[in-house]
Amino acid sequence: MATIQSAGTMSGGAEGILDREHTIAKAGFNRWLVPPAALCIHLCIGMAYGFSVFWLPLSRAIGLTAPKACPDMSLVQELFTTTCDWKVASMGWMYTLFFVFLGVSAAIWGGWLERAGPRKAGFVAALCWSGGLFLGAIGIITHQLWLMWLGSGVIGGIGLGLGYISPVSTLIKWFPDHRGMATGFAIAGFGGGAMIGAPLANLLINYYKTPTSVGVWETFATLGVIYLVFMMIGAFAYRVSPVGWRPDGWTPPEKTNAMISHYNVHLDDAHKTPQFWLIWGVLCLNVSAGIGVIGMASPMLQEIFAGKLIGLPNVGFNALTVEQKATIAGIAAGFAGLLSLFNIGGRVFWASLSDYIGRKNTYFCFFLLGIALYALAPTFADMGSKLLFVGAFCIILSMYGGGFATVPAYLADMFGTQFVGAIHGRLLTAWSTAGILGPFVVNYLREFQLAAGVPRDQLYNSTMYILCAMLIGGLICNYLVKPVDHKWHMSADEVARLQAASAKSEAAVQHGSFGIGKGGLDVRAALFWAFVGIPLAWGVYKTLEGAIKIF
Repeated sequence: MATIQSAGTMSGGAEGILDREHTIAKAGFNRWLVPPAALCIHLCIGMAYGFSVFWLPLSRAIGLTAPKACPDMSLVQELFTTTCDWKVASMGWMYTLFFVFLGVSAAIWGGWLERAGPRKAGFVAALCWSGGLFLGAIGIITHQLWLMWLGSGVIGGIGLGLGYISPVSTLIKWFPDHRGMATGFAIAGFGGGAMIGAPLANLLINYYKTPTSVGVWETFATLGVIYLVFMMIGAFAYRVSPVGWRPDGWTPPEKTNAMISHYNVHLDDAHKTPQFWLIWGVLCLNVSAGIGVIGMASPMLQEIFAGKLIGLPNVGFNALTVEQKATIAGIAAGFAGLLSLFNIGGRVFWASLSDYIGRKNTYFCFFLLGIALYALAPTFADMGSKLLFVGAFCIILSMYGGGFATVPAYLADMFGTQFVGAIHGRLLTAWSTAGILGPFVVNYLREFQLAAGVPRDQLYNSTMYILCAMLIGGLICNYLVKPVDHKWHMSADEVARLQAASAKSEAAVQHGSFGIGKGGLDVRAALFWAFVGIPLAWGVYKTLEGAIKIF
């Protein structure tokens, strides 16, 4: 909160360069410059998904060649020890911190973002995310796990939340003709962040590694600088559309779709409607099913297929040698990378498709197709078909990503665009909940099955059926979503007062009078897309390079 307030004070000087009014687009601005600005931020904070690349090196930060273990040490003692290496499981709590604080910060400061604008939110997000990495680096140097949790987990998690929702409302208003596609492109960056960041972090760790250092704190600091630059470029490239602007030559469809409201619901009222909580359930259950699989993708493939991955069809996981296990671990890493690729592609594909078939129908696709694929996964495993098994989970992960990218447009359809960014921020508490629920179900059920003596190639059969049940719950929630009752709609006067207050001198802008949004991908926009596209293409190449080993 102090950082946000200081940013507000800073913006009071410097001619209000961070203020929303300073970011209103002027004549000649191309709306296609806004999605790559959002990608600059999302590709950086998306590295949250790739943090597992640091765990093994950090688990031997003191021992260097092998972990210096203290088996009887409690988690509380582990937070402050300077003589024992950290357990991988203890560092893994970072994921929980990331997604809990992402949801909490988005919910708390979503309303502030609507007033302050995307540039100020992106600026604060850059300070939090990069500052969290710098503080995490200090925690690694001093070997204080609590400091790494505070820096990267808590402060970084706040940066995640603000950065994640910073472009949502702005993009929906710039692309009323393609709401899903616009948010899909931007939010795809969050899924792609680890695809770039994880191999980059590996390169940096190997570069910085010395006989006295595992190279991780140096990598944290380097990434902090890189991410700060990229995120600041994105924040300062944000522009908001003038009040009343719409794409040149576009008019809202004359035929009224009952599931797309032309009215706005106030932020203070949205959570009082059943629609908010039904969509909250839709997102939570869709994400819970997907996020549990993401966390266990590598061991799942290894334990189910074991020797089949290296041409030994009759050799189970426990019968493999240490060298063979290392080989299949490398193959499984390719599987995890391939899932990330489909996670990204699904965000663009499904969100764009939702512009044509509707948000509710898109979620029906997620749930019905997901139930079928989860139910068939044990059969594909019994058949020994790597192609069918991997293909099923690639489609499942595309729908996991698609759920994130489609939900902002779903909210805009239900509650209007006036407060959609803040409403979306509050809805992301569903993600925080799913970040605990999904891994808990998958991980603990696996441990229970192991203790009961279930063979490793059958460990996940019951899990798949439980995930089916989650998706059935999501299907029911989605079915129950109906248009918002008129009693929650804001009056035209209320909306006009809010828009006049936020736009100030720009309140009188007429449709199309600025020549904004014309021309599609002009040279400047194409260069900006290349700026974010080249690193993304490198990440895709590295992912496919690893994934091809599966087959």
